[in-house]
Amino acid sequence: MEQNALPLLLDPNDLNAIMATDALPENVCIVDLSNEDNYLAGHIPGAIYLPYQILVAARPPAQGMLPPLEQLEKIFEYLNLTPNTHFIVCDDEGGGWAGRFIWTLDMIGHAQYSYLDGGMIAWKNEGLPTTTEVVKREKLSTTTEISLNEAPRASLTDILTKLNQETFQVWDARSPQEFRGERLVAAKGGHIPGAINCEWTSLMDRERNLRIREDAASQLLQLGFSQTKDIVTHCQTHHRSGFTYLVGKILGFNIRAYDGSWSEWGNHPDTPVEI
Repeated sequence: MEQNALPLLLDPNDLNAIMATDALPENVCIVDLSNEDNYLAGHIPGAIYLPYQILVAARPPAQGMLPPLEQLEKIFEYLNLTPNTHFIVCDDEGGGWAGRFIWTLDMIGHAQYSYLDGGMIAWKNEGLPTTTEVVKREKLSTTTEISLNEAPRASLTDILTKLNQETFQVWDARSPQEFRGERLVAAKGGHIPGAINCEWTSLMDRERNLRIREDAASQLLQLGFSQTKDIVTHCQTHHRSGFTYLVGKILGFNIRAYDGSWSEWGNHPDTPVEI
């Protein structure tokens, strides 16, 4: 198999077949962002555990902001990032943290990755092989320097300047109760004016172990999204919208993510809201 032959959306059975024939390229790094107890109870052979908490800055009020460059450098030094590394990413919840990690890869300009469709839910439910052996990367003698690529990210100011533009859309991945302001988790309830609500788990197929729904594209188009428009997705802390960002990428949408999300927008004194 060629180094870059792995698809963006990788089915667990296809990965298992590749691994069964020892055909997985040496440049592949499998990253598991599951709950730690779930990882320890059984994971894909060779997968490295990465605690999802380190993917966020965790500074109030906008807890989900991208962490500082120094923190990102530690993450990717631990993962032995090289220009040729191909990440296969999974979690145990259907894709939120996996998508957040893939967005983080986009933020450092590293475009070689695959999402394991359905993640560890599909892998375990379908009886694919697991191990309890904890994997750690042996540190390389040299590390790859990283820098930020701002293209995948939208800021509060970006959104404010584009709110009334016909070519701009906001994808709110939160629950309908949060969207309508019935559940308050910030100083203000409601949603960004004009936003379209598509709750993240509605795009997961429960009959296929949380794989992305085969009709996801038509579902989004029916809601009013367009592949020709500039779409920004968010939730409360850019965790749930990690998945919707990923789905948008897989479907070919022109999508960015707002990592400030509602924890910033809903706590800012000057942001407009609709209910």
